[in-house]
Amino acid sequence: MIRPLILAASALTLLPGAAAPRPQRIVSLNVCADQYLIALADPGQIAALSSNARDPGLSAAAGEARRFRILRRASEEVLAIRPDLIVGYPLGGGTIAGAPPGQWRTLGVPDAPNYAAIQGQIRNVARAIGHADRGEALIARMDRALAALPRARRGGVAAYYQRRGFLTGTGTLVDDLMQRVGLVNLAARLGKPVLAQVSLEEMVAARPDWLIVESATDRVADQGTEMLHHPALARIPRISLPQSWTVCGSPAYVRAARALTARLNAR
Repeated sequence: MIRPLILAASALTLLPGAAAPRPQRIVSLNVCADQYLIALADPGQIAALSSNARDPGLSAAAGEARRFRILRRASEEVLAIRPDLIVGYPLGGGTIAGAPPGQWRTLGVPDAPNYAAIQGQIRNVARAIGHADRGEALIARMDRALAALPRARRGGVAAYYQRRGFLTGTGTLVDDLMQRVGLVNLAARLGKPVLAQVSLEEMVAARPDWLIVESATDRVADQGTEMLHHPALARIPRISLPQSWTVCGSPAYVRAARALTARLNAR
């Protein structure tokens, strides 16, 4: 994510529930905030998105982001844009270097480890940009889509296994998705933390029912991805998901849940 130059805390932070005029020049500083703005704001309200907004490997809204300005030099460009709201601001306050104290309203977008957190972020962003009704409408659509998912015919233990042997643990968005479709996270069985490096030998010995992998690793690109194609893992059924659907909270949560369910129900 972009790391803007930060000085002492001085920006006016937007508190949830606070009333404010509808902003007309909104800037996003990270790829998670980008996706909420694209889903909820009027196009004319978006002054600029983060430098990663058009990267399909990180953003599920990369295509839609092509119509908007992208930040290249965050601090300099934000000063020139003079936004009335910055979304995705570092938590704890702060200000862009060179900006007068209290120049802009800001809204942080912390990590979302589950669907409930995504709902909260949608509401916070929608309220901040003056479209609370759109936030509620988006949540309602997502709720309906998730409620309509068929029950998975197969379950079991799944490992979200990444390049270089990193295993995603509990308390994460991926773990929340697993629970939603009836899978058990191997990391919980092994007592692993949020992110742990698990050797190929340990993974084979654990014998998960499913391997969930990033679609970018479906082909061998380097040594980090080569281990995921070792013959010892070939017997384990795979579920391939784009990283952009799970790298942070966004409306793409529904896509990920659908894809997991479809794979579990495939013959």
